[in-house]
Amino acid sequence: MATQNGSPTDPKAPALNVLVQYIKDFSFENPNAPRSLGNPQGQPDVNIQINVNARPLQQGEFEVELKIEGGATVQGNTLFAFDLTYAGIFRLMNVPEQSLQPVVLIECPRLLFPFARQIIADGVRGGGFPPLMIDPVDFAALYQQRVTAEAEKLQTVGEA
Repeated sequence: MATQNGSPTDPKAPALNVLVQYIKDFSFENPNAPRSLGNPQGQPDVNIQINVNARPLQQGEFEVELKIEGGATVQGNTLFAFDLTYAGIFRLMNVPEQSLQPVVLIECPRLLFPFARQIIADGVRGGGFPPLMIDPVDFAALYQQRVTAEAEKLQTVGEA
């Protein structure tokens, strides 16, 4: 998309703007410190869950939340746990109706992810552990899983 002074040169061209990004909620737990900070007896088992939620605010603007929960355990003992909700407000202009949901649930979290990843890495490091660098996320696959689950749910309700 060609731009001039940060604005699209074609006023009818689709546009996605990040208006603001922010931490909505963040917690980090290190329940077994200082014992957990020594050499762990084995390779930690790291578990991470990611979810995306969105809601419309006003015409063409959406709040998108990227929720990342996780932690690490060794032999059933918790090393650390975290819960982050990182959000942004996005303005979408001239996006076709059929593309609106995929843009909001794929492209918007893709823009938020690197910042959320850094917050988690810094929080884990601040807890006394090596920074946790979460692997890149395929938000298109997450979106497809969501669409499939919603279709199955509708089919189940329709059969009842």
